Amino acid sequence: MRRSLKWLAVATTIGMILILLGGALVTKTGSGMGCGRSWPLCHGKILPSDITPELIIELAHRLVSGAVGMMVLILSVWSWKAIGHIRETKFLSFLSFFFLLLQGLIGAAAVKWGQSDFVLALHFGISLISFAAVFLLTLLIFEIDKKFAAEKLYIDKRMGFHIIGVTIYSYIVIYTGALVRHTKSSLVCRDWPFCLNDSPGLPTNLYEWVQMGHRTAAGLIFLWILYITVLAVRHYKHQRVLYWGWIISFILVSLQVTAGAFIIFSRLNLYIALLHAFFITCLFGLLSYFVLLYSRSKRNFQ
Repeated sequence: MRRSLKWLAVATTIGMILILLGGALVTKTGSGMGCGRSWPLCHGKILPSDITPELIIELAHRLVSGAVGMMVLILSVWSWKAIGHIRETKFLSFLSFFFLLLQGLIGAAAVKWGQSDFVLALHFGISLISFAAVFLLTLLIFEIDKKFAAEKLYIDKRMGFHIIGVTIYSYIVIYTGALVRHTKSSLVCRDWPFCLNDSPGLPTNLYEWVQMGHRTAAGLIFLWILYITVLAVRHYKHQRVLYWGWIISFILVSLQVTAGAFIIFSRLNLYIALLHAFFITCLFGLLSYFVLLYSRSKRNFQ
């Protein structure tokens, strides 16, 4: 049974990544209205006849989201029963399904009645919380037979402050990035890292402010994670999870920033844009794991 639960957990985690990338694909290709104002049907039909690329992308995203939603529900209930004795299990089980359901309802509302760009930008972040919960559930499941288990870490208050702070701040960065996509501000600044265009200086309109706000936020998280990585390399070599975890985090945030720059240089290449979403998904999952470790450290060493 536990082997089956592990397979389900891994498959669900991969499915959640596909949902996040599928949502980014829908936004990037402007396919949000590929099925018109009809939900959950497509143009009011189970099998629409007028097939367009936008319809295929939107319908595929709905089908994947529905299938993975059922997997998340099964994983949540199964985990609750199988490893409910582990402190974090019930909370993560509830979190994973609740936020996936919430993002589905927001998506449905956007199709039926429309939403402002500032509300739609929440969609990716809400899905990301569900992904993080599923990812952490998967790690808990693999801890059952001790084939995957971090040693009991002592995380001091300084490192704990950075873990909580950068994780919360990463969510702000993610929201600003989603806002860039939904306001179609990706190419409003033709230069990188500054928004020079034809009149160097402060941004002159909302779209430039959105773009430069995201770039500034991304630059700050890059510097913050660089600083934490230096701390980990200097002071946490004996705690391998933190040591290698922060090195991997710095690699991911570097790839994220690089992908963001190449989105501009390539004039919005779709594959690079999807990589951009993939890197931040992996980074947020890793930061969430650090939060889990810190919460355990506080409990174990009080």
